[in-house]
Amino acid sequence: MRPPIAQNLQDVLDRMTRAARRVGRAPEEVRLVAVTKLHPPEEIHPLIAAGQTMLGENRVQDLVEKMDLFDREPTPLEWHLIGHLQTNKARKVVGRVALIHGVDSLHLAEALQQAAESADTTVEILLQVNISGEESKFGLEPTELDAVARGLAPLDRVRCCGLMTMAPFEMEPEETRPVFRGLRETMEQLRERGYGHLDLRHLSMGMTNDFEVAIEEGATLVRVGTALFAGGA
Repeated sequence: MRPPIAQNLQDVLDRMTRAARRVGRAPEEVRLVAVTKLHPPEEIHPLIAAGQTMLGENRVQDLVEKMDLFDREPTPLEWHLIGHLQTNKARKVVGRVALIHGVDSLHLAEALQQAAESADTTVEILLQVNISGEESKFGLEPTELDAVARGLAPLDRVRCCGLMTMAPFEMEPEETRPVFRGLRETMEQLRERGYGHLDLRHLSMGMTNDFEVAIEEGATLVRVGTALFAGGA
């Protein structure tokens, strides 16, 4: 019998597979970022043991602490920063994380460039877009994307790999569909404009309440926490 967290993981993966197949996508096109925020090591270990190696944290301090704690895992882990990043903390994550999901300004991208130059490395990012227009959410307005895309051109240590958004929480997941469709269409428009320096392959969208709808609309990364951890946040 699987431990509860391992069973939760399998349930989420099965739901992801079904959502992808409903729209004719290959399930392997979509990957799960397990959101471990607020969860202690004893809850994360079973998740890793069950085969989940892509993990996401919202806060830099928590991310660094958990990376240090789990750096001796026999299976290499891939850590993502999925929350808001302040420019003065860029140096703490560059060279350590696989992907930064929430880059919401050219100023932040420039800080990441400087940190990557100092560390002699590169950093992969997603541009966060506020598709829903909520004032409470971080993210670029869609109309700002062209200017930021042009501004990224000289940043040779920063690789933009796609877009990220957060949809409003809705009791009915179907109501989030326009937000996810909007992000997909926004990325398609960026591609059509021919920004050759952008590697637009990822759409990070969808959380516990709505990840299946996000997959149907083209998500390649879904960020799920609550569904994995019993009583989680």
